[in-house]
Amino acid sequence: MSIPRPALFLDRDGVLNEDPGYVHRWEDFHWIPGAREAVAAFNAAGWWVFVVTNQSGVGRGYYAEDDVIALHARMSESLDEVGARIDAYYYCPQHPDAQVDVYRHPDPPDRKPNPGMLLRAISEWPVDLSRSLMVGDKDSDLQAAARAGVRALHFTGGNLAEFLKAEVVVA
Repeated sequence: MSIPRPALFLDRDGVLNEDPGYVHRWEDFHWIPGAREAVAAFNAAGWWVFVVTNQSGVGRGYYAEDDVIALHARMSESLDEVGARIDAYYYCPQHPDAQVDVYRHPDPPDRKPNPGMLLRAISEWPVDLSRSLMVGDKDSDLQAAARAGVRALHFTGGNLAEFLKAEVVVA
């Protein structure tokens, strides 16, 4: 068993990338300034880095799970260019009003503000919960973190690396 390490939980759309709505193609993906550098800094400091993202566009029939997986693979390739990595991606395609039956659920446990994705990461990786952090741009992100027992920061835009440098001592 590995020694527990702190984890950085990151919402995707609006924190790692610009969020014009339902981003699922690489050509529509644009990194938030400082996002790749922030991931690299936390990697270098020995933190786990996880993406936890609601992807209701799958349930709404706008795109497929394969599109989400392909986009995450492209994100990982782009991060690799700067010596950074995401240790695991967690996404929730379910939604109460999903048009695709298999994704319709009245209260999906993984859909933020529910903490399912964070709890799954915590159960699958040796996470030091007391030192971990969630960064989100919506109230639902912050609520999911609170329900999982993770400290949260509300990112409202700008340079993610500079924001985190001002808020967190990474050591």
